[in-house]
Amino acid sequence: MEKLLQNKNKLGIDHCYNDFKRVIKEKREFLDHAKGNFLKFKKILEDTVNHKPSSIDLKGQAIIIGDKSDISSKEYDVLSTQLEQLCPWRKGPFNVFGINIDSEWQSWMKWERLENHIGNLENRRILDIGSSNGYYMFKMAASNPLMVLGVEPQSSFYYQYLAMQKFLNLDNVFCFPIPHDELPRMERYFDTVFCMGVLYHRKSPIDMLKSIHDSMRSGGELVLENLVIDSKRNFCLFPKNRYAKMRNTFFIPDLLVMESWLLRAGFTNIRCVDVTKTGFEEQRKTRWIHTETLKDFLDPDDFGKTIEGYPAPVRAIFIANAG
Repeated sequence: MEKLLQNKNKLGIDHCYNDFKRVIKEKREFLDHAKGNFLKFKKILEDTVNHKPSSIDLKGQAIIIGDKSDISSKEYDVLSTQLEQLCPWRKGPFNVFGINIDSEWQSWMKWERLENHIGNLENRRILDIGSSNGYYMFKMAASNPLMVLGVEPQSSFYYQYLAMQKFLNLDNVFCFPIPHDELPRMERYFDTVFCMGVLYHRKSPIDMLKSIHDSMRSGGELVLENLVIDSKRNFCLFPKNRYAKMRNTFFIPDLLVMESWLLRAGFTNIRCVDVTKTGFEEQRKTRWIHTETLKDFLDPDDFGKTIEGYPAPVRAIFIANAG
């Protein structure tokens, strides 16, 4: 986190430097006296040897860090155990010194659905909301942006990111262990914002979209991916209790509602570039997660419905520009 402050002039954050300094101080104190899962994952990271990769590939389906020949067989076994202890690995895949982290999500599939629709990321100031273990941030880093800033409050995902950065050591990628609403106010700053798989967890989606809009420069690009109802009837699903066993899911819009939300938040040039039903090839059980996955969330007699009887997960990607 501190590296962000060291680059304040290059990144142009003088106007919010003090706010960042305060947040970093608070989070550093929290991490230095971590408890629970944060302490558990912190100890795993501290025990991880800082191996130097002979090569790095951020452009393929997997994020590839080094080769098995870079470390000894004993080091390979120790690192493999440590990475497993950071489970669940939701996003990926990664290949770390020959260790294949077969994540729950084949995240490259989503990336391939959107990458040809977004603007050039070179020299851009990018925000990734809900950045998880950094898989998508590392994909963005391949385009040489000025900076990629992620916000990710979940302990396991944050420490997975730190583990990967320990080996990658990318100087233009940063992550804070905070939710989006704790990010210092950065009016008209970001060139590109990614918000993927987050909005349906918010009780007030329009407020979040407005906050995102105000943090973007005029003409900046929003990449928004969200659960949707695949229709254009201008209605929104609000689950009674859970959706696909997720308690923290609130508004699931159809395609017209999503467009209306974006318009009301101040976005222009709104286009839906992809609508895809989530399948078992993209999200599935592997040894790198110890929890349920898509198949467990669906009606066993009808995969077109969730276990609660709602329409099965469909995700749409919208691209829009800040007005």
